[in-house]
Amino acid sequence: MELDVARLRADTPGCTNRVHLNNAGAGLMAEPVLRAMLEHLQLEAEIGGYEAAEAQEAAIADLYAATAALLNCRPENIAVAPSATDAYSRALSSIPFATGDVILTTRDDYASNQFAFLSLRKRFGVEVVQAPVLREGGVDVDAMAALMRARRPRLVAATHIPTNSGLVQPVVEIGRHCRELELLYIVDACQSVGQYPLDMKELGCDFLTATYRKFLRGPRGPGFLYVSDRILESDYEPLFIDVRGARWVEPDMYSHAATASRFEAWESSYAALIGCAVATRYALSVGIERIARRTPCLGARLRRGLEEIEPVRVLDQGREQCAIVTFTIDDRAGEAFKQQLDARGINSSLGFREWALLDLTSKGVDWYLRLSPHYYNTEEEVGIVLGAIAELSRATAG
Repeated sequence: MELDVARLRADTPGCTNRVHLNNAGAGLMAEPVLRAMLEHLQLEAEIGGYEAAEAQEAAIADLYAATAALLNCRPENIAVAPSATDAYSRALSSIPFATGDVILTTRDDYASNQFAFLSLRKRFGVEVVQAPVLREGGVDVDAMAALMRARRPRLVAATHIPTNSGLVQPVVEIGRHCRELELLYIVDACQSVGQYPLDMKELGCDFLTATYRKFLRGPRGPGFLYVSDRILESDYEPLFIDVRGARWVEPDMYSHAATASRFEAWESSYAALIGCAVATRYALSVGIERIARRTPCLGARLRRGLEEIEPVRVLDQGREQCAIVTFTIDDRAGEAFKQQLDARGINSSLGFREWALLDLTSKGVDWYLRLSPHYYNTEEEVGIVLGAIAELSRATAG
């Protein structure tokens, strides 16, 4: 059964204003998400924040159930965080790194994740090792597995889909090697949750982080952390635990929660959390498998069209590519080109070398534009964008 794109667009009022090939993959909120958030804010205004949260207890709890359904895990494995990056930091803080420990990662991790690794190197003396890249792009899993056996890393880390590229990394294969060697494994799924099915039993990671916006189309802000049963049973906990995640049982002792809530903070925007729950349920109702068939096809169509435009240079590599499409134009000013697209009502995202230093240095790129079609976008919109880029490229060249 194919997607009813007309109905999905009717649920998305914002897509009538501009051609939203999703700036940074950030999908427009559906009307039910916005309505649920506004209703909760109205309730807070009428009866107070604590009282509103108590009245909406079932809706808030559904965020955990919906996220668990999305990932094929238990609600007890889910912790909600202020952002995906915050969730990633909480996971890292639970690992007792020591001088000489190795973090094995890829050359395509999100910049903030790389910063965290380098910070751990600065503070604790850990060694950060990046696995080699295949000629066609993407991590060399065989080489990474050899490094796992030779270096016995304290942590293996991979970003499923980098923010700066359409590359899809083989995180299931990486996880298989981690399980065989009993190594800790963390996955950044910010760009893949809501775009592809993710099964925690198949993936086999210890931690997974993501946002509720982007392809899940939730409000900006909240993210989540998946914590495996192995981690929960081994008593890992964040460095700075919160009253949400622990009980004070003796003057000099606390007891952390048995579930992933030990990684949470007490204070949250409950309107945003309810919006995230509705957004997750909305994605599940649309069907993640159907989304996973449509979005890469739109991305591939856009990518093929860009490859035919001179002097556009498509940057995406790898054996598998998703709906994120990146390109540059040599000897052009990226900001000026983006402004010209903005003036035509076309959303895009401008990125720079410092956001993906290793990858973009190897590609010889100083800037790139990113376009990310969503499942509610149409083939006609892809054609409009390609026509605009072709026209602007010719005009600039002239």
